[in-house]
This record gives sequence, structure tokens and C-alpha cells, in this order.
Amino acid sequence: MRPITLVEYDPQWPRLFEGRSKAIGLLLGHPAAFHHIGSTAIAGLSAKPKLDIDAVLLSELARLDATERLKEDGYRFHGDPHGSGRWIFTRDEKPYGTRLYLCLPDNEAHRERLLFRDYLRAHPEFAAHYAALKRRLAEEAHGDWDHYTGGKSDFVADIVRRARAEYAMAE
Repeated sequence: MRPITLVEYDPQWPRLFEGRSKAIGLLLGHPAAFHHIGSTAIAGLSAKPKLDIDAVLLSELARLDATERLKEDGYRFHGDPHGSGRWIFTRDEKPYGTRLYLCLPDNEAHRERLLFRDYLRAHPEFAAHYAALKRRLAEEAHGDWDHYTGGKSDFVADIVRRARAEYAMAE
């Protein structure tokens, strides 16, 4: 089992996201909207040493073409293991790897990731709770990724619920 490693927040993450998004956009050759998601997108939060990026493509044909281009450029394709309509690609890079998700417009999992990110950015007290939960789970898990990921699911669902309620009231 791979150990679960968390690193402290690195203020370079937003800049790395910008640079990698630009490079991936040129590689894909199709219009795409790039979103910095996951813990590296939340100031002050510890994270696994990978930048998470959602790329929203306009069509299935564009996603198929992008898949071939990414594989040719050294990205590993992991399919859609969660059945969420987001195709996962990874690439080991220094100092942090990349986890790229390709999805289409109106993807529910993508929308939820944005809600989660935006809520934690706006509510640092919840981000602090999430950081503590992640550290505890990483320690307890002893490399068991199902334990680590599963242990976060109730918290994530609660934050998405809170975000939907708060942002619906703001409209």
C-alpha cells in the first residue's frame, strides 16, 4: 500500500495551477475551462502532493481527442473509476504531481467540487476542521486509501449541502 502523504500548504500552488493549465490547454487543442480544485486550491490547507485540475471540455469528441493527446504526452489514464463522468489522468511532476479530470459541461461531480472548494475558501473555520480530519485519517489509515477517502465523505457531503443552502439564499 502507498502511504498517504500530506504536505503543508505551498503558496506556489496557484501559480503552478496557472502554468499547468496553460500548458494543458495548448496540448489539448480544444477550448476548455480550467478549475483549480481539491485541497491545493484552498489557501492554508495541507494536501496530497498533487495539483487537482478539472478541465471542462465542450463535447465528447473533444474529450476523446484530448485523451489521446494526454496519453501521448505521458499522462496515465485511469478511466472513470467513480462513475461520475470525470475521466482521470495523472502525471508525476516535480515538485508536485498533477491529477487532471476531464469532464463535460453540467457535470454534477464537477459542480460539487466547486461548491466544496468555494465554501471552504469562504469559511476558514470549516477548512481548519477539514485539515484536522485529513491529518487524523492519514495517520489512522496506514496506507488504506479507502479508509482515508471514505472517512472524509460525510464531511464533504455536509459542506456541499451547506454550500447549496448558502449560495441558494444568496441568489
